[in-house]
Amino acid sequence: MSYEVAEQGTGIISLVNTPFWVFVWVLTMVEPAIKLAIVESMANEPFDRRPPDDDTIRRSLLDLHDSLLHLHKVLLDSERAVYEATIGPIRSPNHFFQLLTGDPWFAWLRPISQLIVAIDETLDEKEPLTQAIVDALMSQSVFFLIPARSEGEFGERYVAALQRDPRVILAHAQVAKRIGSGKPAA
Repeated sequence: MSYEVAEQGTGIISLVNTPFWVFVWVLTMVEPAIKLAIVESMANEPFDRRPPDDDTIRRSLLDLHDSLLHLHKVLLDSERAVYEATIGPIRSPNHFFQLLTGDPWFAWLRPISQLIVAIDETLDEKEPLTQAIVDALMSQSVFFLIPARSEGEFGERYVAALQRDPRVILAHAQVAKRIGSGKPAA
């Protein structure tokens, strides 16, 4: 039985590839704060998808998808906090969903949602994935995530989120890293 410390000094245990009963045992033996950290770290791990023959091309798109999804969640959390501080509390998950789909406060996030959906649809297509398709999606990501290139409300609100929340900066950096590694070495 082996498990690794995820971050030195935190005591957080990585339970990847560990039998389920070990996971349950660890959860019974640790403090509630550590339990929450373990569960959150597992929830943040990307889904394990089996890439087909076009492994290199597909892998770069899957990595971009996972990092965009994480950025989207961080932006939602950040905007929710600002909304609650400015407007008032969000009463329930259903209320939050209604705000996300219909309130102008959250409308600026829709382009990232649409990009994630476009990547999902591309990955699910039956036709083979080409480098040209991946390049187009990477370019679209660059357009959104470089504030100087994305004009209007999205650019303004994205810069504001970057300036107020360090989690947004870290998630942005991960997306930028994925975009930068999108093309295989020639």
